Amino acid sequence: MSHTEQSLSEKARQGFEAQFHRAPAWVVRAPGRVNLIGEHVDYNGGPVLPLAIELQVIIAAAPNQSDVVRLQSAGWPEVVEISLNGPLEKGEPAWGNYVRGVIAGFQQRDVTIPGFDAFIVSDLPHGCGLSSSAALEVATATLIEVMTGAALTLRDKALLCQKAEHEFAGVPCGIMDQFASTFGKADHAVLIDCLSQEVTPIPLRASGVAFLIIDTRVKHSLGDSAYAERRRTCEAAAATLGVKTLREYPVSRLDEAEARLDPISLRRTRHIVTEIARTFEAVKHLQAGAWSELGKLMYASHESLRDDYEVSCLELDEIVRVAREIGEAGGVYGCRMTGGGFGGSAIALINAPDLAQVKERIQEGYRLPKGISFISTRAADGAGLVQG
Repeated sequence: MSHTEQSLSEKARQGFEAQFHRAPAWVVRAPGRVNLIGEHVDYNGGPVLPLAIELQVIIAAAPNQSDVVRLQSAGWPEVVEISLNGPLEKGEPAWGNYVRGVIAGFQQRDVTIPGFDAFIVSDLPHGCGLSSSAALEVATATLIEVMTGAALTLRDKALLCQKAEHEFAGVPCGIMDQFASTFGKADHAVLIDCLSQEVTPIPLRASGVAFLIIDTRVKHSLGDSAYAERRRTCEAAAATLGVKTLREYPVSRLDEAEARLDPISLRRTRHIVTEIARTFEAVKHLQAGAWSELGKLMYASHESLRDDYEVSCLELDEIVRVAREIGEAGGVYGCRMTGGGFGGSAIALINAPDLAQVKERIQEGYRLPKGISFISTRAADGAGLVQG
């Protein structure tokens, strides 16, 4: 256990004791994720290349001898109470819906869940594109597995959490976030084929490179209509082109698509099919440690997300602009927005010895009034039990 994880776990234990006046029986954790490349292709059946990160959600919990779940979060003032008598429905506060959805998923599997109290802590910044919601879902599912003995396969756990986000948070997300939080492996990226749901750990031969997350501090909500609209557009484009998903449509046929799709649908389709090709190419460069080539793909991915998929923003574009100006000579191999977009974070691939200098130069070169912050991370393990 890292020092950071140990201190966060202790914060969860102390918070539980202060709120519920006894010691927790279990402590569980689940990480956030950052995606190296493969953006918005998960719900189109494409490949994605995330890694679980060291920032995470930790839940301390104990049974309470009732039929009510009581939740307190260090990040939110409200106490959430969830009655286990009868079907669960969405409610307020909204953050409790991630937990409600996971509980409902286990109940649909005929798992009897006893009442329990839980205290939740996280060092994942909310809304910065690092999948804090998926981490909360996966941590909740891990807790229920531990407390009931109803262990799921990693795949089934991730899919249960994805369904919770669809039905209780109203976000039609793909499988990437929940799979990354569940299947993550230290010092590995995770190649997830979202069509076959096959997961392949990719060793990070990265002793000389660092992954730098730059948070724009511009908050986004994937529940906004823009995300759902893009998914609908992709599904309609696939139907028009005669394929089940855009994963099945090759780059070589984009000229044909131009005659069959309206301009917006064409741009969305072009991003998806070229991003899929970039992701498969990126795996080869990652395995070979070909950082310059991987960096070029990251820049190309950002341009496609900005121009064709239109999910970037001024702040993300500014970070990528500064990174390009610094260039390889200054220690930056590549940079792109990561996550759903409309704010959130960028990820930069950095020559490790230049990391401190790169941070300074990005901070100095960033011209927009709202500040940015930095997160350096290593690839971490997926969800698990800390105590219990």
